[in-house]
Amino acid sequence: TTMIHFILLQNKQGKTRISKWYSPFEHEEKRKLESEIHRILIRRPPKFCHFIEFRKYTLVYRRYAGLYFTLCIDPKDNELSYLESIHLFVECLDRYFGSVCELDLVFGFYKVFALIDEFYLAGEIQETSKKTILDRMAQLEEVEKRS
Repeated sequence: TTMIHFILLQNKQGKTRISKWYSPFEHEEKRKLESEIHRILIRRPPKFCHFIEFRKYTLVYRRYAGLYFTLCIDPKDNELSYLESIHLFVECLDRYFGSVCELDLVFGFYKVFALIDEFYLAGEIQETSKKTILDRMAQLEEVEKRS
C-alpha cells in the first residue's frame, strides 16, 4: 500500500521541531533518519527538484523561510500531490497562526499536531479543503475555550 511513513519539520540547524511517525521505527532509528535527512536537505541546491530517492522511500520536501517540511512516502506514490499538500499545510499554518514562525511550532506544537491530524490520517491525505480544515480548527478552539 502507498502511504506517508513520517512527517518532519526541521529548521536549518537540524533541530526537528515537529515529527509525526505513521510507520514503526525504533527511537534510535528515528534520530538517525532525522539527522541523515537534514544533512541531505541542507546540502541540496535550491534549484534542484523537491523529490529525493532515499533508501526504499521517496522524500518530498519544501523549504519555507528557515524550515524544511518533509514527507517520507512510498516510491509509487504521487509526489506532486504530496508536494501540494505540504504547500496547503503551510498555508493553513499561516492562516491559523497569522504568519507562522518557528516559535509557533515550538510553543503551539499541540495545535500543529491537531492541524496535521486534520490533514493526514493513518499516513494518508484525509482532507484537502483549507476552509474545512480551518473550520474544524475553529471548532476545536471553541471546545477548548469552554473547558
